[in-house]
Amino acid sequence: QVQLVESGGGLVQAGGSLRLSCLASGRTFSTYFMAWFRQAPGKEREYVAAITRSGGSTYYGDPVKGRFTISRDNAKNTVYLQMNSLKPEDTAVYYCAARPRGFSGRYYYEGEYDYWGQGTQVTVSS
Repeated sequence: QVQLVESGGGLVQAGGSLRLSCLASGRTFSTYFMAWFRQAPGKEREYVAAITRSGGSTYYGDPVKGRFTISRDNAKNTVYLQMNSLKPEDTAVYYCAARPRGFSGRYYYEGEYDYWGQGTQVTVSS
């Protein structure tokens, strides 16, 4: 069983920055393919970014390309999401997700992930 705990959400003005963290339990975090998703009120969950086990490759959804950066520290069992140039449309609950089976070519699909955190709220005011 893998437990994921997100933190770092909050209220920020448009144009500002936030860094989200996701702490994972387990001794084999370095083998997990990790991702961030988000869900805005009244909308379906949306893929944000993903990162390979070593951190050597990253993948981004079109709405966040050039503004968000996903990274990980395997020594700390943590994956991060640095969010810059935030917009009101980035307002959502942000979830981290883990796939212990490793890389998936369908990394943008939430069904590929086995474990989810409880989410952290990000609110961007205009």
